[in-house]
Amino acid sequence: MLAGSADRSNAFCDAVGYITPMDVLIVGAGAMGTWFGDAVDSEVTFADVDPAAAVAAADAVGGEAASLEDEGTYDVVCIAVPLSHADEAIAAHASRAGEAMVDVSGAMTDPLAAMARHAPDLERASLHPLFAPERAPGSIAVVRENAGPTTVAVLEALEDRGNDLVETTPEEHDEAMETVQSATHAAVLAFALAAEDVPEGFETPIYEELRGIASRVTAGTPRVYADIQETFDGAEAVADAAGALADADHDEFEALYAEAARKLHEEGDHE
Repeated sequence: MLAGSADRSNAFCDAVGYITPMDVLIVGAGAMGTWFGDAVDSEVTFADVDPAAAVAAADAVGGEAASLEDEGTYDVVCIAVPLSHADEAIAAHASRAGEAMVDVSGAMTDPLAAMARHAPDLERASLHPLFAPERAPGSIAVVRENAGPTTVAVLEALEDRGNDLVETTPEEHDEAMETVQSATHAAVLAFALAAEDVPEGFETPIYEELRGIASRVTAGTPRVYADIQETFDGAEAVADAAGALADADHDEFEALYAEAARKLHEEGDHE
């Protein structure tokens, strides 16, 4: 446990009626699971298909490592596995949660439905940190179902770490991710695939900025981006728009440019 965490955890426990600090099982010891274990400020245990990863995550945050086959129960079970494995992980580990189950997989509709099926009597929440773990803190999209004191304590711990909680619905979140993640990533990767080397000194500010974004995106994990494309629509709209631009004559291109500007300005006005 992190320095000073015992006092804060006990404060949470006093507020919600616990005698001892919450114990949290995190299924998935990757970057996001490790971030969650550090951020919740509780007694955490990691379990992963790669036992070495569970040990590394536990060492990083002062927690413990356990086997996926262990049958011990915990106040909270957090599912932090890739999107494509979230439902099966929820089914496999729901019985190990005593009070609450949460996920940080990145989608909301399907994980929440799986939690409702396999843990109907528990507090449930789906959390989507809208940042890479190394860029924490930031905004976290949150949907609460069957909310109670345990999920309140978890969310308060995340807020205490400087994160902003954005309350939403599963449908609103997943629809937004079609643009925020799927379409955005597709557009950036398409630029990276299409771009050719240019002589030094020919860079424009827009080119430099987009190249920098592409460098950031391509420094990530391919599987994560593939999971997002498989889960959310969005890439098709980017392909259609690029095709329309490529096929447009001079006047049609001007019209498409004006349409793009209008959409962005309207979105800015709504914000």
